[in-house]
Amino acid sequence: MFVDHVKVFVKGGDGGDGMVSFRREKYIANGGPSGGDGGKGADVIFVVDEGLRTLMDFRYQRHFKADRGEHGQSKNMHGRSGKHMIVKVPPGTVVKDAETETIIADLVEHGQQAVIARGGRGGRGNSRFVTPQNTAPELSEKGEPGVSRDIILELKVLADVGLVGFPSVGKSTLLSVVSSAKPKIADYHFTTLVPNLGMIETDDQRTFVMADLPGLIEGAYEGVGLGHQFLRHIERTRVIVHVIDMSGLEGRDPFEDYQTINKELEQYNMRLTERPQIIVANKMDMPDAQENLEAFKEALGDEEIQVFPISALTRTGLDPLLYAILDLLETTPEFPMLTDADEETSNSVLYKHESTGPDFIISRDDDGAFMLSGYTLERLFQMTDFNFDQSVRKFSRQMRGMGIDEALRERGAKNGDIVRIMNYEFEFLE
Repeated sequence: MFVDHVKVFVKGGDGGDGMVSFRREKYIANGGPSGGDGGKGADVIFVVDEGLRTLMDFRYQRHFKADRGEHGQSKNMHGRSGKHMIVKVPPGTVVKDAETETIIADLVEHGQQAVIARGGRGGRGNSRFVTPQNTAPELSEKGEPGVSRDIILELKVLADVGLVGFPSVGKSTLLSVVSSAKPKIADYHFTTLVPNLGMIETDDQRTFVMADLPGLIEGAYEGVGLGHQFLRHIERTRVIVHVIDMSGLEGRDPFEDYQTINKELEQYNMRLTERPQIIVANKMDMPDAQENLEAFKEALGDEEIQVFPISALTRTGLDPLLYAILDLLETTPEFPMLTDADEETSNSVLYKHESTGPDFIISRDDDGAFMLSGYTLERLFQMTDFNFDQSVRKFSRQMRGMGIDEALRERGAKNGDIVRIMNYEFEFLE
C-alpha cells in the first residue's frame, strides 16, 4: 500500500528534576548544598532513509515520545541526558505543524536530519541557587517539559519528470514502454491510484526519473477526483509532460483538455506554471488523430511549445520525445519547496526563534474564577517544585515580576478570589 499522508504525535523528552541535597560526611562540617542538575530530555529527530518509499510505517505507530532526562542526585551528580529518538522517513517527506500548517522541515536527501520536537532542559539543583544571603537554599527546579505537537507528514514523489493529463490518455502505457515500470493499465478511468516511478535511460547513457501521476479532472485543485493526492506529487518535478488524447474518442476536445489541466495546475500552486512543459499528442495511430493535431496546433498558436506526436501503444515517436526531455532537464533548475515566509529551504535545516505568544493570558471561568494561561507562565509553573517554601516564594516573585498581580487587580480580582493555573487552584491574597 502506498501511503503519502499521515498525522502523528511527537513529544520531546522532559528534562530531569534538579535535587535538593546537602553534603553530610563525617568530619566535614557545614558541607553545604550538593544537589545535582537534571539531565536534558531527548529530542525527536527525523532522518531520511533512501531505502523507504512510503509512509506506511506511520500507519501502525502514530505516537513518538522521546526519553526524559534522569533526575539530579546528591554529591552534585547531574542526571544523564535522554537518548535521542531517531525516526526514519523516506526522501521527499515534508513535515508540517498540524495546527498552523507551517513547514517544519523538508527532507529530501539521504541522511538529512531535522529536530521535530526538542527535549526540555534539566532542572537546576539547589547548589545552583547559593548566594551570599542564602548559603543553604532549599530550592530546586523541576525539568522543563519537552515540546509536544501534532504533525502532518506529506510524501511528495522525487521525480525529474511528471506525466499529467486526464484519465485514460495513456500516461501509464507511456511509462511502461519507456521504462521497466509496471503500472496498472486498464480501459477505465483512474486506473492509476498512486504515483508510479520509472527510471529511463537513453542510448547516449543519460538517465532521468519519470513519474506517472494519477489523472486530473476539472476541479482537482479543490479536491475533486484524486485532487490534492495527485497535485502534491508534481510540486517537486522539474519538467511537466502533458499527455493529451489526440484521438478524441471520449468526446472531449484536446485543446480544451489542455487548457483545463493547466488551469488546475495554476489554481493549486502558481509556481507550477514556472515549470517548462512538453506536450505529448498520444494515440496518433487512431482515426481523426492527425486532423485533431492540426486543429490543436492552430488553437495553441505558440510555436515555442514543443508538441510531440506519438503512439505509446505502437511505440512510435518515442525517441525524439525522450531526447527532448533530457535536453530540457539539462537547462532546467530545481524548484525547491518554499516555506510560508517564501524562504527557500536548503539541504540543511535552519532553526528560527519561534514565537510562543504572550507571557500570560487572563480569562474568567464559568464559576467566576480567574484563569491564567500562557507559554511562559505555564513553563515556570511546571518547573516549580511546590514541596519547598523557597520554591513557592520564588514562583510568587516571578509572577509579580511578570506583572500578573497588577493585571489581576485591574481585572477586578479581590482578596480571597480563586485563581487557576492549569489544573491547580490558588487564592488571591492582597
